[in-house]
Amino acid sequence: MHAITSNNMSGSPESHNVTEIFNTYQAQLRGFISKRVVSKDDCEDILQNVFYQLSKVDPLVNPINQISGWLYAVTRNQIADWSRKQKKEEMPVVTREDDEFLTEVTEILLLDDESPETTYLRSIVWTELDAALEELPPLQREVFELTELQGFSFKEISESTGIPVNTLLSRKRYAVLYLRERLKNLYDDLLSD
Repeated sequence: MHAITSNNMSGSPESHNVTEIFNTYQAQLRGFISKRVVSKDDCEDILQNVFYQLSKVDPLVNPINQISGWLYAVTRNQIADWSRKQKKEEMPVVTREDDEFLTEVTEILLLDDESPETTYLRSIVWTELDAALEELPPLQREVFELTELQGFSFKEISESTGIPVNTLLSRKRYAVLYLRERLKNLYDDLLSD
């Protein structure tokens, strides 16, 4: 770490007052972090970590020459660490079976054919799908409906809700796994045709 001397702060170069520095810089740093981190909780955690790092600095051993520069450097490092941690979360994998299931269901629901057989098949799929969707946790149901039935991309949903794409992908994956199991018999009938 670098040295701590006061930069527009009262006190000698040998000492620093974390509370005074916090009161002076916390609003600026919070704004800086919130432009890069969507979650308010994560933003607050990063801010606290920055000032925790400051509290660990011994100004006699490692004086900080410019406090604002030091704070922003530590903040950038904390944001980078947070970002790396987010990327390490396992991305849910969509399997071939999931793709087949979604394709089969979507094709039936969107068929242009208005024959009595197709109309009947579509009504069965809608009825079963509606019942199964009602059983899903609300957040999983919402992302499934937005992506599969309303055609929104994960990026669009993420931008409008502030929910990370990985979280949305995970929710949809769980929804698809449940729906595939719940509609297994209907799915098997569709594949056997």
